[in-house]
Amino acid sequence: MGLVFIDGIVKHKGREVRVRFLVDSGATYTVLAKSVWEELGLRPLGEMEFVLADGTVIKRRISEALLELPGYGERHTPVVLGEDGDENLLGIVTLEIFGLILDPFKRELRPIRALMM
Repeated sequence: MGLVFIDGIVKHKGREVRVRFLVDSGATYTVLAKSVWEELGLRPLGEMEFVLADGTVIKRRISEALLELPGYGERHTPVVLGEDGDENLLGIVTLEIFGLILDPFKRELRPIRALMM
């Protein structure tokens, strides 16, 4: 399986940082590398526990940011404030906020077929 990356711009209080995200449909939340959220001046709004693919449980602080995905607009999204060694990941919650889904066969993002039930 190939990796899928997308470029975006993360914004907060007049600051913005261009970011290359690994699209991770197995990740619930979007993760910002420490250098990104520190440059933006994001502050923690809380803390959550996360279970990694190997079963390890970690705690990370969470916040919110404005994310622009070229061609898809801007949306507010929850973000995990990464620690040393954490990489930028675009998670499923953010994809759903944008109304997008990862097509694993074409390795691209496409609009979701939303249901109202």
